[in-house]
Amino acid sequence: MAIDQARRDHNQVVVLATIQAVMTKPVLVYLVTEDWYFLSHRLPMACAAQRAGYAVHVATQVNSGGAEIESYGFTVHRLSWRRGSVNPLDVLSIIRQVRALYSQLSPDLVHHVALQPSIIGSLAAIGLPVMRLNALAGLGFGFTSHSLKAKLLRPMLTWLLRWILKNPRAAVLVQNPDDAAAIEALGISRDRTFLIPGSGVDTEKLKVLSEPEGPLTAAFVGRLLDDKGVRTLIAAHDLMTAQGVPIRLLITGDGDPANPASIPSAEVKRWKRTPGVEVLGHVKDVSAVWRQAHIAVLPSRREGLPKSLLEAAAFGRPIVATDVPGCREIARQDVNAILVPVDNPCALAGAISRLAGDADLRRRYGESGRRMVEAEFSSEKIGEATVALYDQLLCRSSKS
Repeated sequence: MAIDQARRDHNQVVVLATIQAVMTKPVLVYLVTEDWYFLSHRLPMACAAQRAGYAVHVATQVNSGGAEIESYGFTVHRLSWRRGSVNPLDVLSIIRQVRALYSQLSPDLVHHVALQPSIIGSLAAIGLPVMRLNALAGLGFGFTSHSLKAKLLRPMLTWLLRWILKNPRAAVLVQNPDDAAAIEALGISRDRTFLIPGSGVDTEKLKVLSEPEGPLTAAFVGRLLDDKGVRTLIAAHDLMTAQGVPIRLLITGDGDPANPASIPSAEVKRWKRTPGVEVLGHVKDVSAVWRQAHIAVLPSRREGLPKSLLEAAAFGRPIVATDVPGCREIARQDVNAILVPVDNPCALAGAISRLAGDADLRRRYGESGRRMVEAEFSSEKIGEATVALYDQLLCRSSKS
C-alpha cells in the first residue's frame, strides 16, 4: 500500500512538473502567408527555437502543408488569408483573425515573416503586450518593381512601415546590410534592427554534387516573376543561341498570381516551345535540378538572401547573378560567382558563356561556394543566431 501510494505521489509530481514546464515555455508565433513558405524558408529556425524550449505556433493559410508542420510538434492555426489582396474587407478580415489569435494565445513573441505579415501582424497587435519581430526578407514588389502600381504604392508603404516599426515593442530582422540601411533611412534606430543572413541550409543533407554529363546547362530556381529577372534570362539565352553558344536552360518554379509581377501563363507557354529551354514548374526535390545543371543563375532586381543560391552553392554550383542587395551576400565576385548589371541580357549571356567554357573556373567557384555555405550559412548557425535574438528580445521586453 505504501509503495503504491509513493508511486502515485511520484507520478503526480511528474505530471505537475510537466504541466508547469509546458506552461512556462515562452510562446512563439510565426505569422506567415502560406504554409509552403514556412516549410521552405523558416522551418530550420523554428526547429532551433523548439529545441531551445519555445512552444512554437504557426499561423498561416493552410493548403497541403498543415500536417507536415504539425509533424514537427508545432501547433498550426489556420487563417483565411488572401495573400496580395488590397481589398479593404480582406485586409480587415485577416487583421481581425490575427488579433483574435494573439489575444487568445498571449504570445511572448511573434515572428512576422516578410513584408505583408509584418504589416498585418503589427496592426493586429496594436495595444497588445507582445514583442514583434518583423522579418523583412527583401522589400517586396512595392519597392523593387518599376511598374506604375509599385510606384503608387511605395509612398504609402514607406509611411506605414515607418509607423509600425517605431513601436517600442517592435524590432526588425533583415537579411543583408543594404536592407538594414534602407530601414535606418526610414528613421528606425539602428539598435532595433538586426541582421541574420536568411534561414540557412542543411549542410549535412545538401552534399556537393559532381558535374553532370551532357550539354552545358544553366538553371534558374525561383518564382516566375519579372522582378526575378526571368525575362532577362530568356533574352540572354536567345543571344547565346544566336551566337552559337549551345546552352541548355532549365527554368524551375511557378508563377505567383498574388504578385503583380508574376509572368503570365501564356508567356511561360511560349518559353516551353523555345529550343534549348525547359520549364520544369515546381520541383519539390531541388537536388534533382542541380544534378542536371552546371551553373546557377539568378538575375533578380533585389533579394533578401535568395535560398535558391544558398542551395546551389551548397551543392557546389558556380553562380551568375546580378550585383544587387541579397544576391551579392552569397554570390561574391571572383570568389564563387560572376556578378552582372540588372536587366542586362548581354552581360548575363557573356557571364554564362564564360563559365560554360571554363570547367576549371566552374570547379573553383563551386568549391569556394560550398566552403562559404559551411562557414556562414548552415541552418545550425542561423538557428542559433535566431534563438539568441529571440532570447535577447524577450529580455528587453521584460524590462520595458
